[in-house]
Amino acid sequence: MTNQIKIAVIGVGRWGVHLLRNFLAHPQASVVAVVDPHPERLAAVKQQFSLDENVVLTTQWQDLKQVLGLTAVAIATPANTHYALIQNALQQGYDVLAEKPLTLDPAQCRELCQLAEQHHLILMVDHTYLFHPAVERGQTVVKAGKLGDLRYGYATRTHLGPVRQDVDALWDLAIHDIAIFNTWLGQSPVKVQATGTVWLQGEGSRELTHSPLPTDAINRVSTHSPSQGLADLVWLTLTYPDNFQAYIHLCWLNPDKQRRLGIVGSLGSLIFDEMSRSSPLTLLHGEFEQHGNQFIPVNQSQVMLELELGEPLQRVCDRFVVSILNNSPPEVSSGWVGTQLVEILAALTVSLREGGKPVFLSK
Repeated sequence: MTNQIKIAVIGVGRWGVHLLRNFLAHPQASVVAVVDPHPERLAAVKQQFSLDENVVLTTQWQDLKQVLGLTAVAIATPANTHYALIQNALQQGYDVLAEKPLTLDPAQCRELCQLAEQHHLILMVDHTYLFHPAVERGQTVVKAGKLGDLRYGYATRTHLGPVRQDVDALWDLAIHDIAIFNTWLGQSPVKVQATGTVWLQGEGSRELTHSPLPTDAINRVSTHSPSQGLADLVWLTLTYPDNFQAYIHLCWLNPDKQRRLGIVGSLGSLIFDEMSRSSPLTLLHGEFEQHGNQFIPVNQSQVMLELELGEPLQRVCDRFVVSILNNSPPEVSSGWVGTQLVEILAALTVSLREGGKPVFLSK
């Protein structure tokens, strides 16, 4: 077993450049190639990171076949290109780290996961939040029962842009909070609902309403219906097997930037607030005592939880490298985890097109 992998980074745009930075810094990874269709980006990263002359810089991902000893690829390209790139990489024998979402189609996701297993290769998805110290610590708090009986969850993810032209706010933003809820609860939704509104990229301001689409289209649905436009505002309801419900608010035209998620229980609430200057993870204790027909708050306190240091993306890259070297598929953010999240997004898309109609997922 070698103690170093040779990796190529495909796509060095806004996010891919951070993958490149982390793999260049990893002691057990050697970046041997960088692929991007824009020559100016290749020139920029060569200068920015003082890349060695031996690093292959190319605009054609097919050129990777000529790179000797290549072990793995990290893919940070538009989601609609993922399927073909990942399929080819796996067929060439490369382990793959893919930017989220894995693909835009649940059936394609399942196919890629099966292909990786057949070839005994690692397929991992960059769901960076799953490696965030606050999310990891929050999972232990929930599992320890410190919130009591879980009652409901909520999340808000808003900002003024960036406005995507390829996917709506649902596909752009929701996957983060769904992944966190699934991780903290240790389960996946069995029923989902979504409603939305189009202002910027549609026929004026209007609520998304019914359009003919069979529920079984969940297995092939992509990101949006062009005739309806791209939803700028989306409201989601996720129902879990134990009837716990999570409510998510997504919007990319709200100047009030929020990145806040919470779970409420009978003994208190756990809040993950990325915008907090003091602490991103807070445990709020508090419950009621009943006196006659009155409910009196008691046992109230606030604890700002200490977190481990470390960049979440660095942890993603490290887990990918270690998984390859140990030949052990990662449980966190595996291809199958990515597939499950795409299945949920596809079901929410069906509900969104159907004006909020409940869509059921298998347990």
